[in-house]
Amino acid sequence: MAKLVAMGAMMTCSSGMTPSALVVTAPNVTSDAPTANIMDHIPMTNIMPFGTCKVLTAAASGVPTPCVPATAAPWAPGSPTVMVRKFPALNDTSKCVCCIGGSISFTNPGTVNESIA
Repeated sequence: MAKLVAMGAMMTCSSGMTPSALVVTAPNVTSDAPTANIMDHIPMTNIMPFGTCKVLTAAASGVPTPCVPATAAPWAPGSPTVMVRKFPALNDTSKCVCCIGGSISFTNPGTVNESIA
């Protein structure tokens, strides 16, 4: 069963070298931490860098290049039955596509017992 994603949830990018923590900017508390929705996908606001980018580093002939997210669309699929700030809640099975070539997913939702359908 999917779990709600909250402030501090850990995520990885398939093209990044290090994990990053989600930042939920709008206040909405359903448990101990602000809960995210599918619109919490803004680069450098909600999604921070993932260390060095494998794709950009390869394109730069091996010169280490930062993995700064380039997300243009919301997380998908989200939870169709739970709304957070008028949008579907973000759950730990949601993914976000980076325009540079990676896929961002969760390794830890930041919640313990907040399971959703």
